[in-house]
Amino acid sequence: MCQEWRKLGDPMLKVAVLGGGSTYTPELIQGFFQHQGDFPLDELWLMDVDQERLTIVGNFIKKIASAHGAHFDIILSNEQKPTIENANYVITQLRVGQMETRQADEYLGKRHGLIGQETTGVGGMANALRAIPVVLDIARDIQDYAPEALLVNFTNPAGLVTEAVTRYAPEIQTVGVCNVAVTIKMEIIDYLKKHLNCSIDPEHVQIDCLGLNHLTWFYGLKIDGKDYWPEVMRAIIHKFSAEEDPLFDIQTLNNLKMFPNYYLQYYYYTDKMLALQEQWPPSRAEEVTKIETDLLRQFQEKSRTELPKDMTKRGGSYYSTVATKLLNAHFNDLHQIQVLNVPHNGAVPGWNKDWVLEMPCEVSALGVQPLPTSPLPPVCEGLLAQVKAYEILTVEAAVKGDYQAAYQALLAHPLGPPADRIQTVLDDMLKTNRNYLPKFFD
Repeated sequence: MCQEWRKLGDPMLKVAVLGGGSTYTPELIQGFFQHQGDFPLDELWLMDVDQERLTIVGNFIKKIASAHGAHFDIILSNEQKPTIENANYVITQLRVGQMETRQADEYLGKRHGLIGQETTGVGGMANALRAIPVVLDIARDIQDYAPEALLVNFTNPAGLVTEAVTRYAPEIQTVGVCNVAVTIKMEIIDYLKKHLNCSIDPEHVQIDCLGLNHLTWFYGLKIDGKDYWPEVMRAIIHKFSAEEDPLFDIQTLNNLKMFPNYYLQYYYYTDKMLALQEQWPPSRAEEVTKIETDLLRQFQEKSRTELPKDMTKRGGSYYSTVATKLLNAHFNDLHQIQVLNVPHNGAVPGWNKDWVLEMPCEVSALGVQPLPTSPLPPVCEGLLAQVKAYEILTVEAAVKGDYQAAYQALLAHPLGPPADRIQTVLDDMLKTNRNYLPKFFD
């Protein structure tokens, strides 16, 4: 090993990334560089079923690592078992069927006059049906070959996939992760710094939110323990008042006194989002396909040892911050507060204890513990309960190949088709994804 500074007898620290050929992976490496002093990584394993992408991304990462004097080894693999074996952390960031299936999910919605999106509605359901069996297979290998590992799931739909793992692989430690909460936190901080003309350290800022992944409401922001949320809401409303087409209308923000996750546009302004969808192509998947083609080309430039500027076009801002901050807080027992997806286990009074929620949690060597939180008001809770019912039914459908559960999931989802069109949409979804859903066709 190259870690000559490691103390004799210290256990090796191994991180495994499933979906290592992703264009997000180089950003993840940057996060490990930033934590080399306190997160003594020995081996970073990158596994992907797409050998060509893995080779391109892996070789680029190795060049970056060499240029930055990385203290860890990078191993490329297309086999799941050795990648997971004896890992301390397993990160899943995969997309079953790659961008081709994301595009199919988007156009599935469009051709039926429904929202076509990768994490919600009919597209999100198709994505979940493909992803859940694959991630559960990874979870079984973790149980067999790395039972003490923490599974960190970025695979979309992140909350729904995490819900499946906690229900069907409860023996392993699991947490779902998304960058949206950190992105919104940083955008608020940047706006406050600019308009209040003050310095704000993000490490001293805690943002309060509750809900499901891509279905959260933000209602508090504390700096060194003092709540600045009234000032934040005034700043947000002032900003949106000056915009011709704001993300959310001012009346709704004034009424809620909360800031909705931007994915709530699909629920609050469905007609508007459908009208925008009618302007395709390109859909977001088609845009990302082009971006990724350009990124993979730039990754292969012989002299390149820095991330291309086009990485920002890919989305996923602060991905490396979220991922490595979580691992570092867990490894070093830091007791940090982070917004994560876990079963709340009674932290929210009156809600089902086994529900996976996205909420502030304390991260330490003991694991990820959700913090006691008051329930959302009925105007939010009603929508959340509907979507949670859809999530639970989708998990059952994915695990068992259960057509009836899939039908009921679409019946429960607020963005699903009318009841008399569910069979048509569901049959189209299953036919489109037949190669990835063998349980439905056994």
